[in-house]
Amino acid sequence: MATHEKNASRPKPVLMIPLRRCGSHALRLRLNNSPEFYSPYPLHIIDFMPLLPQYGDLQNDENYFRLLVDVIGLQSVSMVKWKDIVFEPAELFEALKNEPRSVHRILWELLLRAGEQHEARVVMDKSLDSVRYADELMTLFPDMLFLNVVRDPRAQVASMNRAIIHDYDSRLNALTWCEAHQLAKNVVEKWPDRVLTIRYEDFLSDQETVLRRICAFFGIAFLPQMLDVSHSVEAQQISRMSALWESNCFAPIMANKDKFLSQLRLDEVDAIESICGDWMDLYGYERMTKAVTHLSPSMLEEAKATSATKRSEAWIRLKENNFKDFILRRFRADYLNSLATRLI
Repeated sequence: MATHEKNASRPKPVLMIPLRRCGSHALRLRLNNSPEFYSPYPLHIIDFMPLLPQYGDLQNDENYFRLLVDVIGLQSVSMVKWKDIVFEPAELFEALKNEPRSVHRILWELLLRAGEQHEARVVMDKSLDSVRYADELMTLFPDMLFLNVVRDPRAQVASMNRAIIHDYDSRLNALTWCEAHQLAKNVVEKWPDRVLTIRYEDFLSDQETVLRRICAFFGIAFLPQMLDVSHSVEAQQISRMSALWESNCFAPIMANKDKFLSQLRLDEVDAIESICGDWMDLYGYERMTKAVTHLSPSMLEEAKATSATKRSEAWIRLKENNFKDFILRRFRADYLNSLATRLI
């Protein structure tokens, strides 16, 4: 069977883009209340990508099989396991060996098989950073859709500032925000009919309207139970695993959209608006400051050094305050580090 014919009979692939801490879990967990939809905890393949060149020529069967085994391993060390799914490497290799060889093809085979096991019509990867690989993904899956989630950069940066996966500096995270949305804009311009853009603030103010838009875009039915995340077993599970996810088992609070006002200094807000101002205008976010911050190269280098120090301190605090979160995150990081050592 030709690859495109095989894909046509499988769940429709969707990628959420473009940057974490946008409210993505809130959306994923609610959509997962539909039996037509499946989106497991994301593998964030971007963390694996620096290792990819070390696997060599993927047309070599041994190299490709090793890559396949290690991607399956990444799923097995994920903080949140995919329920009731086990992958057999040798069988997967035989199924994929004659198709275009790619780490993304391996990852999506895992996702599609898990979705098929759940009898889903749509499978979504919440690995938002994979917006970087949109060109390759569209080559592999021309029917892929993209859910582009926009959040006020001031609120998103304030959230990013608390996350070990990002920097501990508002200016650096604002630059990351802009880069991500430029990548998303590229996707919108190349494949406008395959992208739905929503604002997280609109979801906060009217969950049902936004979820109905998303469901219509995916081609699935909206269900009233999507509005009640309290019945989600996964939402309850992850809310206990990390302070970053503790609000995911509750209804969204509209007032939280302005929570950044108590989390950021005025000079930080000015810096974010200076960096992201044009994007804020595009998406309809009103500025609060004169946006006069100027960033010199030396300032950014100093910010990077300070951020690295604060990240090290954050790991120490995480170990002291939530040993389960710390151990699970370190287990995944240690797995990736072990692969890097082995592949040298």
